[in-house]
Amino acid sequence: MEWVDPHAGFRYVTDTVTVDAAHQAEKLSACGIDAGVFAADVDPAFYIGLAIHAGINSGISAEGNINMSNTILQHRPVRLGETLTVDGEIVAVDEVPRGQSVRTEVRFVDARGGLAITANRTSLRPDPTKVGTRGVGVKPAPLVHAVSGLEPHGRFNLTPEGVKNYSSEGNSIHYEPAAAVAAGFRAPIIGGGMGVHFLTAALWAVSRPTSFGMDVYFRRPIFWDETVQVYMDDVPPGVLALVKNEGKVGTEIAVRNLTLA
Repeated sequence: MEWVDPHAGFRYVTDTVTVDAAHQAEKLSACGIDAGVFAADVDPAFYIGLAIHAGINSGISAEGNINMSNTILQHRPVRLGETLTVDGEIVAVDEVPRGQSVRTEVRFVDARGGLAITANRTSLRPDPTKVGTRGVGVKPAPLVHAVSGLEPHGRFNLTPEGVKNYSSEGNSIHYEPAAAVAAGFRAPIIGGGMGVHFLTAALWAVSRPTSFGMDVYFRRPIFWDETVQVYMDDVPPGVLALVKNEGKVGTEIAVRNLTLA
């Protein structure tokens, strides 16, 4: 494929996507998550990766890119096997010390033309000549200052085999050690969507959401050989965190406008 340099106003090619029961079970099993917690619902964390691949299929390379934040809006539950139409665009590209900050908006629409999922993303497109440079633009304030005020909800041991089985082609920092080291990491890091599965599974385990907004912040890389612990502040939660084995927050989510079945 001939890659296109990201620029504001670039429109994605309209396509269709489906998450079926077999795919959900396979990918969640690679994470160590029981897919049964979602029953007939699609885990909305999948739409993080599906939005990225909508860009790849339109000519925007994801190679080496790092997810900084996502906003996922579930307008209503998506059922396993349901086909959605996806489209989107790049809304802004800003220069930052480490390269470029790219903001995208992606929509997943059902057969009746109704919005099912909105997936907005801010990612870092690193400049290879600036590996080790700090600075990615304005960072939102942390949601979690100490996990002591949160309740634990499951521990998971990541493995290279599991991370490779989860990962799809398109960004080798998630599955190729040489690519990760060249990008400045000690080892491959899990994709943002993979980390969010642990948090959405915890949310579904205590409630059955129908609609909500999730503001997702990726604070630190999570490596493919680490142990992670899920924490939440309440049932149903307003804040969830995926904490690395040294007690530092890797990923955190603010849940808003939650409605339950």
